Amino acid sequence: MLRLSRRRRSRTASPPGGLTTDRLRQQFHEREWPVIYVNDNFGEWHSEPSRLIARALENDNPVTRLLQPSDQDYFIIKPQFSGFYSTNLPVLLPRLGVRRLVLTGVATDICVLFTAADAHMREYTLWVPQDAVAAEDDKRGKWALQIMAQSLGAQTAATSELSVDEWLASLED
Repeated sequence: MLRLSRRRRSRTASPPGGLTTDRLRQQFHEREWPVIYVNDNFGEWHSEPSRLIARALENDNPVTRLLQPSDQDYFIIKPQFSGFYSTNLPVLLPRLGVRRLVLTGVATDICVLFTAADAHMREYTLWVPQDAVAAEDDKRGKWALQIMAQSLGAQTAATSELSVDEWLASLED
């Protein structure tokens, strides 16, 4: 599971979306599957994960507190919109044996979309649960989800409509 974060706070990001992402993260941990956080560097080119996490926690956002990375999670700092661009993600995923990605985070119409496009070009199977992503504008978020579904072949069903196990089973058909 990739958890993407962008510099700006999403206006539509809500505790329910954070709770959904946390449930997915717990399911991945229970299965001992990798959880990878991919965060902007916020222009801090000499930064490292603990500084970025501390900075994010300064805003006292309950979703940020809920979704803090654990020691078992991976953390990648990205310089641009895609989690693949100029990061070690293209090396890490094959090393972990990953072939399928569940993308969550902010912003649906920028970071999630660009990462999904790069993942699609690398032939990863994608699920972008619509209840685990957020955009600054609902219309743009829905537009991005449509592109991911129609052009990238991503599954975009909400987690209330599709479980991790059901998604995996649908891929085996």
